[in-house]
Amino acid sequence: MKCYNHKVKIKELHGWNLTPSEAIALQKELAPKVSRNDDTGSPRFIAGADISTTRARGAATAAVIVVSYPGLEVVDSSVIRCETTFPYIPGLLSFRESPLVLEACRNLKVEFDLLLVDGQGIAHPRRMGLASHMGLVLDKPTIGCAKSRLIGTYAEPGNPAGSCSELLDDEEIIGAVLRTRKGVKPIFVSIGHKVDLPAAIKWALACCVNYRIPEPLRLAHLAAGGN
Repeated sequence: MKCYNHKVKIKELHGWNLTPSEAIALQKELAPKVSRNDDTGSPRFIAGADISTTRARGAATAAVIVVSYPGLEVVDSSVIRCETTFPYIPGLLSFRESPLVLEACRNLKVEFDLLLVDGQGIAHPRRMGLASHMGLVLDKPTIGCAKSRLIGTYAEPGNPAGSCSELLDDEEIIGAVLRTRKGVKPIFVSIGHKVDLPAAIKWALACCVNYRIPEPLRLAHLAAGGN
């Protein structure tokens, strides 16, 4: 098993040149390996990862921003621009976006303890969204913080900041619908890897300052050229 970068270690779990059917089969194989136990501890450095891309063409920009905690001051950043090779298929976006995020991680000089991902964790049809996939490859605690729902049903959370409701797939709790600021749209938080749902909610809220989106993700979104 190869590892890259003496700071951020990346496990070579599998290749990325897969067909959609092979990707689905791999998600089913990897999903049981996701840890839903909290291993976040007391992180000193928290990273956010976001990607800006278009469906029509393959050009994409990936950004990973590392901030200190609790100060939330930027200590490292990595932005890469390249072409995506996997097609845009809902439910399989990790195969389109993971290689870019990993390439950005390779350029970091500061090793992060926790990664927030703009995407789903286990709130996914096969419980293997981008945040869970990244957690397995990086072997680090990860949290999915998505701006919109992929699957599941929920009741609208209360209006005060910190209000949340369960995101359900049939009777399984797959995430939380979290109001990070009073009067703004909620975000969809889910377990990525090595974290439980209460901890995922805790850290998403802890990283929110003056905006709806947790600060590491907000900065990554801006760095990636998102609107």
